[in-house]
Amino acid sequence: GAIAMLSLVLYPYVYLITRVAFLEQSVRTLEAARSLGCNPWRGFFTVALPLARPGIMAGLALALMETLSDFGTVKYFGVSTFTTGIYRTWLDMGERSAAAQLAACLLLFVIILILLERWSRKQSRYYETSSSYQGIKPFPLTGIRAILAFVACFLPTALGFLAPAAFLLHMTIKNAEETLDDNFWQLATNSLLLAITTAAIAMVLALVMAYGQRLVPKLGMRLAVRTAAMGYAIPGSVIAVGVLMPLGQLDNIIDSWMRDNLGISTGLIFSGTIIALVYAYLVRFLAISFNTVESSLGKIKPSLDDASRSLGYGPTLTLIKVHAPLMWGGLLTAAMLVFVDVMKELPATLIMRPFNFDTLAVRVYQYASDERLIQASAPALAIVLVGIIPVILLSLKIAKSQG
Repeated sequence: GAIAMLSLVLYPYVYLITRVAFLEQSVRTLEAARSLGCNPWRGFFTVALPLARPGIMAGLALALMETLSDFGTVKYFGVSTFTTGIYRTWLDMGERSAAAQLAACLLLFVIILILLERWSRKQSRYYETSSSYQGIKPFPLTGIRAILAFVACFLPTALGFLAPAAFLLHMTIKNAEETLDDNFWQLATNSLLLAITTAAIAMVLALVMAYGQRLVPKLGMRLAVRTAAMGYAIPGSVIAVGVLMPLGQLDNIIDSWMRDNLGISTGLIFSGTIIALVYAYLVRFLAISFNTVESSLGKIKPSLDDASRSLGYGPTLTLIKVHAPLMWGGLLTAAMLVFVDVMKELPATLIMRPFNFDTLAVRVYQYASDERLIQASAPALAIVLVGIIPVILLSLKIAKSQG
């Protein structure tokens, strides 16, 4: 059950990246294969598929990372994994050292996965040698082939999105008085507060990092930026443990000093607060914002920097008055992607949230664990609707690039 559920949820990672890889191939490569005697099927397996291999491997790596960091699905189906073990060891048993050891083991698996993915891409580099690009024309299908192709494409979408979304919508509307109550709106407010705050801070940090790398394109700067932006590959439960342990020690040091010198107890200043939770989100999702902003900034010609300096603008004014307005679309996209990921993040939120502070994702997990599916329908539907936004925008961007 857990394998089927994760497959239906995570296949778009592979599909979207692989689709782009196939769309970027030129028809001339297949024409060359046909001139050598290859039929369409043989041309696909010997030419088109190897050319798309880097994209396929990148999608598989993303899906594997998401599987390693998943908590809600495996917990609901009763499958013991590293993430459930970290949560159980930390909160249920109170064994922080054991939880840290499990987190370190999971982090080691993630690092190995990243290294394997990069090694695979280095071993399979393919280039288009033709200077003139011409996209591959769609091959029309008729009869039983068209029906089979439609079923093969429609079935994952129906099982992974249409059927669950329709079921959630039906339960939400049918039980509106029970699902859309004051508690739901409070959960939505908490989730929006965290998502908007994190998205805004991540957008600013990503802009500063990308611009700093542009101004100082040295190895040290690049390494520092890449290190800061590698958190997305790390599971949320690992980040939660890595953030809570030093913050807890810092709280104890401050509290001990205040007790000894002023006779008062400060309690938890950092750990167990929204500040710590937002910090964990930034560590986890800054990479998404940075990659988007870096791509957008890279499209601005360096000559604009020279023109800005000739007008007397320094680096800060150039960033504010020249680059930021030109990058507004990329900045909003980066903020939106972080917003969506924060809305649906569960492991880090579950471990680090303050007392009596729940989000939509946490409450869906709690309701589902108690088999209270009616109460879980509205929060789950809200997360689904928010998650549709980046898929729509990405599909429109792909269609526009091919238009």
